[in-house]
Amino acid sequence: MAYRETIIWKKEIRNTILIFLFGSITSLLWCTNCLDSWDILWANRYSMIFSGLMWVLLWQGNGHLSDYITSKISWLEEPAKRFIWGIVSVIIYSSGVVYFLYLILLWGFNLQITGIGSVALIAIGITFVISFFFNAVNFFQNWRKAALDAETLKKEQMASRYESLKNQVNPHFLFNSLNALTNLVYEDQDQAADFIRQLSKVYRYVLDTRAQEVVELKTEMEFVNSYLFLQKIRFDEKLKVEINLDGFESSMVPPMSIQMLLENAIKHNTIAKDEPLTIQLKVEDEKLIVSNNLQKKNIPVAEISGTGLNNIISRYEFLSQEKVEIIESETHFTVNLPLLKLES
Repeated sequence: MAYRETIIWKKEIRNTILIFLFGSITSLLWCTNCLDSWDILWANRYSMIFSGLMWVLLWQGNGHLSDYITSKISWLEEPAKRFIWGIVSVIIYSSGVVYFLYLILLWGFNLQITGIGSVALIAIGITFVISFFFNAVNFFQNWRKAALDAETLKKEQMASRYESLKNQVNPHFLFNSLNALTNLVYEDQDQAADFIRQLSKVYRYVLDTRAQEVVELKTEMEFVNSYLFLQKIRFDEKLKVEINLDGFESSMVPPMSIQMLLENAIKHNTIAKDEPLTIQLKVEDEKLIVSNNLQKKNIPVAEISGTGLNNIISRYEFLSQEKVEIIESETHFTVNLPLLKLES
């Protein structure tokens, strides 16, 4: 970090020197005989210094001012407001710099600079053009970043869909599902038929939502219930799920986000008759809370990818300014998903 800051400061100093020299030379445009002799050039030194300082303050100052305004007002979210503030700030700042610099030279050093009006107007005009160019570049850089972010989201959505498909069809999942189905066929044919129907719903939902960014909570929970049906056949009373989402069915969530949290809880926690896993789903303060009692399995660190949680966090960063909250205590693991007010 220190090396990078050093490079930035060196670049800033170099640019400042170059701008000062360029500004100083421009003052010679109003002194046609300054190059005739060294004495005349030396007599015009204060005008050159004034012009150089003015160029530095106008050029560098407006550049930093533009960066500051951009950090407060986004080009992408409020382009008209950002443009107006950019124009107003250039006019006010540039005029103020010329005026106060002139007062400092006049009162502080009792110097009269000839041709100051022309020099100031030319400098402000050129600075205005340069600032307009910088603002245009800034706008297109932000626009390009937004396009890249959109492309990144597409890749993350593809990764999410792949992760969900992989979790659903991996050999371990299929083995457990088919093993449970085999037992059901002999024990309860009606329940076995229900098991097959729910399993088909799980795969159908994965396929139907692969191109969607958000879905209604009601739709997501229908899929979750099908998924939980399969898991309860496997774990019976050792897995307990408490759901209370009444009144929020029309809210939006990223597809398969809740299922991924449930699978995360089932994958990383011990589930036994004397140690049942209890998962709660509820809504508080416009957030869907998924919480489970913590009884971690001894899983090697190399096998813990964190892909599911990271994928959900990344999708929320694109869809909303609200952040996904992950809270782990000694007894519980909780994830808070903001409910979205978007059209599907």
